[in-house]
Order: sequence, then structure tokens, then C-alpha cells
Amino acid sequence: MATQPLIKSKQTEKTINGISTQVVCTEFSNYIFIVLTQYGKIGTLISVTPDSRSADISIPMFTTKVLLGKDEALTHVCAKNLTAFVSQEAGNRPVLLGLALKDSSIEAIKAMKDVIKSCRVW
Repeated sequence: MATQPLIKSKQTEKTINGISTQVVCTEFSNYIFIVLTQYGKIGTLISVTPDSRSADISIPMFTTKVLLGKDEALTHVCAKNLTAFVSQEAGNRPVLLGLALKDSSIEAIKAMKDVIKSCRVW
């Protein structure tokens, strides 16, 4: 009888706008860990948690907090755009995101979301 691994993980690599982009998605019991890098490093570490204080349940709210790295407004915007769907699909679990991007254009972010979807472990 084959046993299931305790921690599920998938990774892939894709070229986005001419830049090699690697994604690793790992599922833990209490959160999802995603590394999205174009530098081969974890980069800035961001916590993305669903906010249960929202009055309107149909509009999900997320809180982002930079744990390690540069705390810039664009980092928070990218983190929410890249991981909100992951948290929702994973039963509103928090997401820990390692982000190291050369290209943070709208087109690149959309392509990166598709790459994250291809590494679905949740």
C-alpha cells in the first residue's frame, strides 16, 4: 500500500516575457507556501491572510504583511493578486509567499497566476 506524503509539493518553470520564472507550491496543514522567483531566490516573504472581519462575505478581504524583505506598496498589491484565489480555493487558509520578481507588469502577473494554478497542491 502506497502512503501519501505528509507534505504535498509541486514545482514548475516557465518563461514569462523572456524571463525564466520558477514556482514551488507546498501545502502544509495550516497554510500554503508559494515561492515565485525570477532570481532563483526566495526574495521577499509575505504573509497573506483572509480577513474574517469583513461585513460583506461575498467580497473577500485579505491582509498582507511583509515578514522579510522590502516593504513596498507594489509588493502588497502583487501578493494579493497572486494569492487571493489560492487562499479561497484552499478553504480560506493563509498563504506564505516568497516573491522575487524582475517583471511585475500586469501581463506578467496574470501569466504567473496561471503558473501557480498549474502547481495546485491545495
